Amino acid sequence: MRAEPSATNPAGPVVAVELPGYAAGHAVFAGHFPGRPIVPGVLLLDATLHQLDALRDVSTAPCRIGTVKFLSVVQADEALLLQYAAAADGGARFELFAGVRQVASGHLQGTPAGSATAPSEP
Repeated sequence: MRAEPSATNPAGPVVAVELPGYAAGHAVFAGHFPGRPIVPGVLLLDATLHQLDALRDVSTAPCRIGTVKFLSVVQADEALLLQYAAAADGGARFELFAGVRQVASGHLQGTPAGSATAPSEP
């Protein structure tokens, strides 16, 4: 099931793409957590960064993670949907869904065109 975009972004349209889920047999679940496998937040963020980089809509190298909120747990075998919109700073605002449940959101600050360094601290 696909979630509806939660907001529009003046810098660009909201785009939705499916992310691969994590099967219950995945090595990450060996100790996270026995009896109730939960996908670690860092893995969700890593999948988001890789997908944005693969789509070439947003430059993720180098980038700065402005904000990330993990709102709900993701269990093994849950399908994931990434919604994102390019931000005016060259990065992206994103939301991650498991079904219709929002599980994460955040803002990645991009690298200005022609710059080889990550964005500075605010």
